[in-house]
This record gives sequence, C-alpha cells and structure tokens, in this order.
Amino acid sequence: MGTVGRDEREEALRRVVVGVTGTPGNLAALHRAAAEARVRGAELLAVLAWQSPGGELGSRHGLGPSVLAHCRTAAVERLRETLDTAFGAVKPGVTLSGLTVRGTPGAALVDVACDTEDLLVVGTGSRALARRLIRPSVARHCLAHAACPVLVVPPSPLQAELESVHRRNMWRVPLDLRELIP
Repeated sequence: MGTVGRDEREEALRRVVVGVTGTPGNLAALHRAAAEARVRGAELLAVLAWQSPGGELGSRHGLGPSVLAHCRTAAVERLRETLDTAFGAVKPGVTLSGLTVRGTPGAALVDVACDTEDLLVVGTGSRALARRLIRPSVARHCLAHAACPVLVVPPSPLQAELESVHRRNMWRVPLDLRELIP
C-alpha cells in the first residue's frame, strides 16, 4: 500500500462538522468551518446539541412528549437563527445543512463526526473559571474522543473585549477615557 499525499488526504475530507451554540462567541468557529469547507470542497454540517430540562435525569421523571417536542422545536429555531445571524443573505459558498441532536454537546458532536474523513470544528467556549467548573469543555471532550481531525477555534478578539465591557458594567467600574485613545 502506497503513502497518501497531503493533497489526497485533503481531498478525502468531504464533510466539515461544526458545533453550534447560538452564542456570539461561536460565530468565529462557524465562519472558520465555512472557510475550511470551501477550501476542501466539502459539505458544511452545523450541529446544535440540546437537552431536555433537567438533563437526562429530568426526562426520566415525568417529562411528557409535548415538553420534549417543544425543546426540540426550540433547538431547531435556535439553529436557524444562528445560521441566519452568521451568514444572513450572504451564503457560505458551500452546501450547508443543519442538524439538531439530543444529548450533551461533546458526545453529540463526536457521534455525528464519526467518519475519519470528517473535520470537526469547535470553539473554545468561555474561559471564565466559574463556567469551566460548571460545564465540562466540549473542545477537550472532542479532542479526546473524536475519530477525525479536530480544529479548535479561539474566540474572536472582539469577543474578549465585549466580555471585558460586560464585566466592567457588572462591577460598575467607570470607563477611563484614556483606554479609548490608541
């Protein structure tokens, strides 16, 4: 068996799977996934994972089918809104499809991107200590468990500035006008 060259390996990547959360910070990963799909001539599959209220434990204890159907409908709508926000009237230039999956984000993405020829794109998410303690890292889960290459995209520098402004407003720290002058 011969060796596979770089061009042949990239040619084999036919699907770019991207985790979608609907947050502004996730737009960087979505746009990077679209760019990767264009370069590879691949399909772009945006995946939004959702869970029932209370997680799996909550669904075992009395949530009826109507509540689960409502949660799924809300997830589909959030996926549509996210894709509209990300691309608007300007389409990504590749075949784009969306998928909502019931489950935790990391496990859902690893299950969907199960082919070794896929490329899985995820954002790093929040780097705030409190959030990292409450929610496990989706990016780390994907890196540890995916059968395909994983591309982890850091948040946009503008997102970090926005979070800084939110923290400043939360603590009511006055703005120093010297910070605005370059």
